[in-house]
Amino acid sequence: MPLAPGTRLGPYEILAPLGAGGMGEVYRARDTRLNRSVAIKVLPAHLSSNPDVRLRFEREARAVSSLNHPNICTLHDIGSQDGVDYLVLEHLEGETLAARLQKGPMPTAELLRCAIEIADALDRAHRQGLIHRDLKPGNIMLTKSGAKLLDFGLARATGLGGVAGDLSHSPTMGQPLTAEGTIVGTFQYMAPEQLEGKEADARTDIFAFGAVLYEMATGRRAFQGKSQASLITAIMSAKPEPLTTVATMAPASLERIVSQCLAKDPDDRWQSAGDLKRELRWISEAGSGAVAPITVVARRNNREPLAWMIAVILALAAVALGAVLLRRPAPAEPLSYRFSIPPPDKAIFDLTLAFSPDGRRLAFVASLEGRRLLWLQSLSSFEARPLPDTDGATMPFWSPDGRHVGFFADGKLKRIDTIDGSIQALAPVTDPRGGSWSKDGIILFSPATTTPLYSIPASGGEAKTVSTLDESKKESSHRWPWFLPDGRHFLYFARSGDKNAEAIYVASLDGGDRVRLVSSHSSVQYVAPGYLLFVRDKTLVAQPFDATRLSLSGEASTVAQNVELMGENGPSAYAAFSVTDDGLLGFLQAGSNLATQLTWYDRTGKSADIVAPLAFYDEPALSPDGKHVVMDLTDPKNTINSIWALDLSQGKLSRFSFGKSDDTTPIWSPDGTQVVYSSNTSGFWDLYMKASSGVTGETLLLSSNANKFANDWSADGRYIVYENNDPNTGNDIWILPMTGDRKPKPYLQTKFNETHSQISPDGHWIVFASDESGRSEVYVQTFPSPGGKFQISTEGGDQPSWKRDGREIYYISQDNKLTAVTVNPGSSFEAGTPKVLFNARIPYSGLTGSRIRYCASPDGQRFLLDSIPEQSAASPMRVIMNWAALLKK
Repeated sequence: MPLAPGTRLGPYEILAPLGAGGMGEVYRARDTRLNRSVAIKVLPAHLSSNPDVRLRFEREARAVSSLNHPNICTLHDIGSQDGVDYLVLEHLEGETLAARLQKGPMPTAELLRCAIEIADALDRAHRQGLIHRDLKPGNIMLTKSGAKLLDFGLARATGLGGVAGDLSHSPTMGQPLTAEGTIVGTFQYMAPEQLEGKEADARTDIFAFGAVLYEMATGRRAFQGKSQASLITAIMSAKPEPLTTVATMAPASLERIVSQCLAKDPDDRWQSAGDLKRELRWISEAGSGAVAPITVVARRNNREPLAWMIAVILALAAVALGAVLLRRPAPAEPLSYRFSIPPPDKAIFDLTLAFSPDGRRLAFVASLEGRRLLWLQSLSSFEARPLPDTDGATMPFWSPDGRHVGFFADGKLKRIDTIDGSIQALAPVTDPRGGSWSKDGIILFSPATTTPLYSIPASGGEAKTVSTLDESKKESSHRWPWFLPDGRHFLYFARSGDKNAEAIYVASLDGGDRVRLVSSHSSVQYVAPGYLLFVRDKTLVAQPFDATRLSLSGEASTVAQNVELMGENGPSAYAAFSVTDDGLLGFLQAGSNLATQLTWYDRTGKSADIVAPLAFYDEPALSPDGKHVVMDLTDPKNTINSIWALDLSQGKLSRFSFGKSDDTTPIWSPDGTQVVYSSNTSGFWDLYMKASSGVTGETLLLSSNANKFANDWSADGRYIVYENNDPNTGNDIWILPMTGDRKPKPYLQTKFNETHSQISPDGHWIVFASDESGRSEVYVQTFPSPGGKFQISTEGGDQPSWKRDGREIYYISQDNKLTAVTVNPGSSFEAGTPKVLFNARIPYSGLTGSRIRYCASPDGQRFLLDSIPEQSAASPMRVIMNWAALLKK
């Protein structure tokens, strides 16, 4: 029963009815407390008993309340009284777009202004993970302050799912109101996937937006039918009459926008409302120039992004050409196209990248002020966008359908839905080395640097080993898996302590003998119609490969020179490239990973002194007397990591370790006479010790079938604490006694990752980082036996260290700030509030790999940072279209 004027719902007095829809009745009301007009939306009594409808009503409240945008109707309040559920909304003066369109089509200027506002509202909602699902002229209000998007009665948090029913039970036509039944939405504006009962996403709203745009320009609906069945048929299979035929004054560029919005396949539409908004603004600002040739547009002020866009358009055309050229005899002068993709503003590419299977999107990792995030770049868009909650991401790989991206972060294998942003953790990892996703929904991954390959269902489940390390070849790990098209066979790289034994293999999920393909020290990718791409001496090569017979043929041909390698800075490295079956190749050139600088900073972040030139430094450790620094550094002569020493008084940098393998993570003995570091001479990272004077060679301190990285040596000389990588429990903290039988024992061994441990100067406490909360945080615990425990960081933290007197703890916050906490490590530990000192600008380290990028002076007044210089310029990504044409030259 309708509410009578004067009825009270809480403090709200009903004044008059405003309208009704499938999800409720709307009234004008007065807020008696604030004496203002509001709109009350009431769930009808005959529906309130329906739990599904009630749930949708509550969902509307949650959806609208999370939005704050000038073009979205504001939700003021929610209430329930005497069985009546209601929303209190902003009262808007004006008319609906539906009422306006009854007068005829809109002039172009008015249309564009309104369309930009609607697109901006949708963009905000989509970025917050909400879709509308019932966008139509009746849900858009035109007010003096602009267009307002109404009625999120059908909106829902993306990714929660929904089930559509039988079309035979669909609602009848008549007034185009919201359908309350098995199919959610209004037929005239519903996308094909909604009619098929498939999952709706942001692109579903974009289809509806295109239908609304068409109606605004022409005064008629994009899809029409004499019956519900014929209307559905038109939406599923027909194209609207060209907009420029019906509305002759509409700009041709608007026709392109509407046509792409109304594409039947969601992948062929605009992929974001933000991109649509920018295109509409361009038309609005360009005026008559919007229909001019591209050479005229190129004269606009913002030349660089437009030039890049033109290059991408040409490149995308070349993709189609490349697909043909790969399957047809090449012309006498085969063509390939090259262009560059710059990193996001102020960001740096972080060497791992992957094109989507259709070549339309690029997933990559980039560091922005030290935060390493997963980004998504559509090749039809100017801008890349960071994906939320992907801090510390690395090594992305796509699902075959192009909707999800697998990646590694926070000590876990994860997958993210690129449409709704939902993330699922699948398996623990310690120091991952790549993943691949099969057409049958299986993910292959390498969880650590000392393990074979594992498989796991992409939906989650138990991880199982699928390869076996060959001890006769001194294999230490299998890494960089890549599925072949059949979804059963896969490629991988086998790492060995004997570099001559390292090779690329092909194996099967079904078991059986593996096949050795080629000697190599890099990751590998397969691309149709039949090539393996891998790196030799930083040169990307392609060699013909029969994916049916599992055999190589012919010679490897050069594709690109000077390709960047990540991981071990040389042998056994991940090659920073990605390739698609349509002839698209992207790669980063050597040197893209910017060098760092060892620089002293005071507590305000002011640079005091640069102590070493640009290079690839890691793990700086200050001697007890504060006069020397040891660190690992990439040796430019043989591209391996070695330990180097720096005399701070003379500024002299000299090599300290001289092995043929990689050395890393040095620490000092408390008296400064010894240096302990890790080396992978045996295939595993073992602990070695060498006199700091360099007069004696190194000696093996600890060896085992696990990777070990020294963290700290106690001030009394009794203990070394180190990280131990276990495939089952991740990074653990172990203790190596330096007296007695020197038998190591675990200190913290949990299902979480614990790392970067340091013993307090008094020897009674240990500080470390752990991801037990779901992200890295800093903790303090009693030592040498674990007992009382205290959390130090509050908003994420990593790389902790003690001040020399034990009265302060430093760490790097989640947003890359050097942070200090005053502590009192007495009989009862006390910690103050974290205080940010300055932006550290250090490369991301994370919980794996045992990287720490700074050290504090004994008095805590200065900090030596391995930081990225302010003036550094990030290198772009190189892209080649129709790369196979290069093989003919």
